[in-house]
Amino acid sequence: MNYKHLKYFWTVAKEGSIARASERLHITPQTISGQLSLLEESLSVELFVKTGRNIEMTETGRLVLDYADEIFSLGSELEQALKNDSEGRPQQFRVGVADVLPKSIAQRILLPALQMSSPVRMVCKETGLDTLLAELAVHRLDLVIADRPIPPTVSTRGFSHKLGECTVSFFATASLINQFKGPFPECLNGMPILLPSMGNQLRADLDQWFSETRVHPKIVAEFDDSALMKSFGQEGVGVFIAPTVLCSEVEEQYKVKQVGQVDDIKEAFYAITVERRVSNVITSTVIGSANNVLSK
Repeated sequence: MNYKHLKYFWTVAKEGSIARASERLHITPQTISGQLSLLEESLSVELFVKTGRNIEMTETGRLVLDYADEIFSLGSELEQALKNDSEGRPQQFRVGVADVLPKSIAQRILLPALQMSSPVRMVCKETGLDTLLAELAVHRLDLVIADRPIPPTVSTRGFSHKLGECTVSFFATASLINQFKGPFPECLNGMPILLPSMGNQLRADLDQWFSETRVHPKIVAEFDDSALMKSFGQEGVGVFIAPTVLCSEVEEQYKVKQVGQVDDIKEAFYAITVERRVSNVITSTVIGSANNVLSK
């Protein structure tokens, strides 16, 4: 691919017309049109179609534009990095956070990276674990924080480092607590409850615990996002769970009270890397500090 031709295409797409791109690039519209034709020919696709006197991008053109955006963004970032003095320049730390993780826990785990003596620029991405592992495999991420190790069904080569674990507690508003009958956990029988969605380890452990204790609450909602679950819990929609380590924070922020703590259920947290022995200083700092952070 001729990246000069791609730059012409990218400029036309951004400017919205060949004429404006011509003014920006200081070359003739005829030259740009010719270069675009050569790019389309080399890719065997149509990037623009004429609509009257104007041109409009095709669906394929929009796809190419997405890639071009990333290519030239990286190029600009490289130029900026080379212009800066190496001394004092923040080291970039790219981390993925599984979307099922409580945000407060992720923040506690990652905070030591920003408290190091040398400057760090952290870039966080939050999505599903499978997507994060794919990005880790091609070195777009330095570290993935998750609630479980690499699943055996995933072919991504990597190493799971257990950061620690903490028990979970149930929380409820005063109005719901006034409806409880009996001690914990029997008081949860028949009560409305908010739970994590099916498919993660914590939900499986909760279901097993309910079965073993013969406690049968009324499930009124399930959530991928633990913060959203707490927000509904704050409105008295149902009892909800959170890591015990966050007890004071949850009670203060959401105006609820701890109903009970379950020592038999422990929520585990993992750091996943592409190397067994971590050499990245920032990553090793995060991993090394995590156990103390989770046990506070």
